[in-house]
Amino acid sequence: AVIKKLGLRRFHLYGQSYGGILAFEYLKRVAERKGRDGGTDDDDEGCLSVMFSSTPTSVALVEASAEGLLDNLKDEDDDEETLGDRFRLAHQCRLEPMPQPLVDAYAHAGNVWRGTTAIPNYEAEPPAEGASRMPSAMVMRGEHDFVDHACVEGWKSCFNHKFVRDKVLEGCAHHGLLESGRLYGQLINDFFGEYD
Repeated sequence: AVIKKLGLRRFHLYGQSYGGILAFEYLKRVAERKGRDGGTDDDDEGCLSVMFSSTPTSVALVEASAEGLLDNLKDEDDDEETLGDRFRLAHQCRLEPMPQPLVDAYAHAGNVWRGTTAIPNYEAEPPAEGASRMPSAMVMRGEHDFVDHACVEGWKSCFNHKFVRDKVLEGCAHHGLLESGRLYGQLINDFFGEYD
């Protein structure tokens, strides 16, 4: 509805963390609807490409990854009072102090659609048979991200084509946009530019 309201014919889609899950589910539904309605894959309209940043394919996988990382931190130092801060610095955002836009975002996050409890059983699945081709995709994550390789490797089998690339941002955690903004922006610009 928003895309129609804005009059967008061609666009790129970007999703950070769980926003990437929303982007995928949107694209999957569009591809399934287009397939049912007889749309063609060579339309010059709609989403041209999609980029996921630190987006897991499964809540169970990301929870297991985070638990393992928390256990590692506890093995290093079992101080429960500092565990949250140590996890944040190691696996969420490696900048100290945390950038104000991120502080503000966390401070204003709701309490209903927040965290893995909002979608506890989510597991990405490919579109139904007969769906039209989904857009080409890039999946990025940070080297130290709690959304680890196991959390993102499944994206390649969730799209109904082979055009899914991945990129690990060296030295970054979950918020590569803030941790390495110039590199992050260049990657997005270059990838989206291939499909304009």
